[in-house]
Amino acid sequence: MLSRVADSIFWMSRAIERAQNIARFINVNLKLSLELGPAAQSQWAPLIYTSGDQERFAELYGEFTQRNVIDFLAFDSKNDNSIVSCLRTARENARTVREMISTMMWEELNKFFLSVRAAANDQTILDSPYEFFTQVILASHLMEGITDATMSHDEPWHFARLGRLLERADKTSRILDVKYFILLPSVGDVGTNIDTIQWGALLESASALEMYRKRHGRIAPESVADFLILDREFPRAMHHCLIESEKSLSAIAGGRADRVYNVAEQKLGRLRADVNYSLIREIIDGGLHEFIDGFQVKLNEVGAAIHETFFAAPPSILEPVSSQ
Repeated sequence: MLSRVADSIFWMSRAIERAQNIARFINVNLKLSLELGPAAQSQWAPLIYTSGDQERFAELYGEFTQRNVIDFLAFDSKNDNSIVSCLRTARENARTVREMISTMMWEELNKFFLSVRAAANDQTILDSPYEFFTQVILASHLMEGITDATMSHDEPWHFARLGRLLERADKTSRILDVKYFILLPSVGDVGTNIDTIQWGALLESASALEMYRKRHGRIAPESVADFLILDREFPRAMHHCLIESEKSLSAIAGGRADRVYNVAEQKLGRLRADVNYSLIREIIDGGLHEFIDGFQVKLNEVGAAIHETFFAAPPSILEPVSSQ
């Protein structure tokens, strides 16, 4: 399999997952706006911090209003991480590997991108956006289902799955970090009704509320963190994403027990082991923000190692060697 093809499939899948997560975060904030009223205005700035694009937002918009944040995260082509930009990236990557993906995948992704681009030119969407972002989430789920149902589960499929899972783990960690570290306006709000509503909204952003209640019952911050970080079975939990990512990476590399592991497998295996042997009380005592910060750094290292191992072009054998 050509490294160029693997790279395109990996980033096609990752970009679709990123678009879905942005839509999730926005929809949950729209529901919070109804529940919290004027107090919800302060909930929009953290979405920009979640994406890590606060400097770019400040240059283009300045004020963290609901309309500005939604426009920036969903429709602004100057923002490389907006929904429309992510889907443009996914579509372009898919176009270059048409022979490796199914016709149904290409048609649905093309339809997905064109619908979002049309919405970007329709300012009335911002007047009632909830239904639009729900459709973005469903279209992303449809793409995931079509990918699993119409691609052979060989190397290209594993690269698509790997990209999706790594992006999902990253976004789950980011939204949890934002809630725990900067979302509450004051320490006095901890344990209040507002706090419970916000933790519930966090679970909803990961479609985790029902599964959480089955496992833990009432909403409590430590239990929510435990579920979204350490659960082995919930599809959007960080630990589950790492477990399944490791399976795909192993399948790509050959899956032999007696082989020497490449750098990407080593880094992902170490990160998965770190999470596997962590306890939520130890994580919180040591600082949840610090744990997630370290997790994101290591996840970025995994991504860089995957690029170097599978996507980067090897140096040319004709390249002159310096005598220095």
